[in-house]
Amino acid sequence: MRRWKGRDPVKYKRRLGDRQDGFSRILANTGWLLGGKGVGAVLSLAYLAIVTRTLGVADFGRFALVLSAATVIKTITSFDSWQIVVRYGQTHLATGNADALNRVLRFCILIDLASAVVGGAIAAFIILAFGGLLELPPGMGWQAWIFCMVMMITIRSSPTGILRLFDRFDSAALAETMIPVGRMIGAVAALWLMPTITGFLIAWGAAELLCAIAYWGLALREGRGRIGQWRAGRAMDARTENPGIIGFLTATNLQTSLSSMGQQVAVLVVGLFVGPVGAGLYRLANQLANSLTKISGLLSRSIFVELSRSGSQGGEALGALFRRTNRLALVAGAVIIALILVIGHPLLGLIAGRDFLPAYPLLLLLGIAACIDLIGVSYRPLLMATDRAGLSLRITFISTALLLGMQAALLPLYGTIGAASANIIAAIAGFVMMGLASRNAVRAQG
Repeated sequence: MRRWKGRDPVKYKRRLGDRQDGFSRILANTGWLLGGKGVGAVLSLAYLAIVTRTLGVADFGRFALVLSAATVIKTITSFDSWQIVVRYGQTHLATGNADALNRVLRFCILIDLASAVVGGAIAAFIILAFGGLLELPPGMGWQAWIFCMVMMITIRSSPTGILRLFDRFDSAALAETMIPVGRMIGAVAALWLMPTITGFLIAWGAAELLCAIAYWGLALREGRGRIGQWRAGRAMDARTENPGIIGFLTATNLQTSLSSMGQQVAVLVVGLFVGPVGAGLYRLANQLANSLTKISGLLSRSIFVELSRSGSQGGEALGALFRRTNRLALVAGAVIIALILVIGHPLLGLIAGRDFLPAYPLLLLLGIAACIDLIGVSYRPLLMATDRAGLSLRITFISTALLLGMQAALLPLYGTIGAASANIIAAIAGFVMMGLASRNAVRAQG
């Protein structure tokens, strides 16, 4: 009976049920996302094998540099507008104000379109100014720019927010599978019709378009009758109707840009120091490590939605959900590290062939760094859900600066091994800082 002392039993049971429901939804939603990513992981092994064996180490390195450059530009200019839709849309959904929700959505769409225009301009400048440093073949610059533009116009963060707002993670998982399915079909087509860097860039671009079409189709179908009128007021009215939306938008953009950019810039930096071959090995190891730790990003998306809801139920519910997700992430991280140690080397040889086996030490180091991020996966969503986006941004800035600084120091001395080791150092530093900030946030909410 001690656990009931000083508490209303009815309210306590209701809160306990809310916690269990929240954690159950995290597991269910992550399960849907993981199912889609599971399909993608299997297909990615197949199309990676096709690309690496067709292009060879050097051309795969050039292909990787184009992909990384496009991803860096997209990351810098795009916004995680889905978090805006989820965070501010929940209030309008709860009050039945569908038109206000529509204005939030249109505001996010405008942001996405503006970022596409800016991204295209940045891509043109980078390719014209630094195309020679990337060692791209003659005529490849324009192809790289067109691919970057495809990446820009297929930003799908806004429809993603609609699906997650309505807890349709199953639909989001279905749309997300269009990328690996499209890449697999495109890789086979390129192998037969155009087994060159150009052919595979066309395949990757077509997959991005297919995914964007699927996301918008499913989001509009799910939101029909629930997201208000498309002509109800001005989209920019969302700024005054949702206090703090600009600050939240800026913080999420900078945070996502910094965390993702550090990884992609690393490939470019490696390419500049050791050439396309080293960049290709590093990119392959990084992609395989991230494939094994995909659950980190999936958990983060599910956790953010539920922590945003739990914040309105009080610090007790928030803290309980936070602790349970931490335990889940710890188990997942330990299992994945064991998998990398046991199957990493044979998996690398099976997928890419003997020429890529020198990438195994990189796979091991990058995999450990990714697992450290996985163990702390609930920290950033908690800070965002408790109005500490600025603090989370500062920590991300410090850890990203540490990553790039350590790479600059270690890469000339130890080559790609030094670059991969820098990821572990930065991951540990970010884990410690985020962990301390998250625990302080839970105590403050309590």
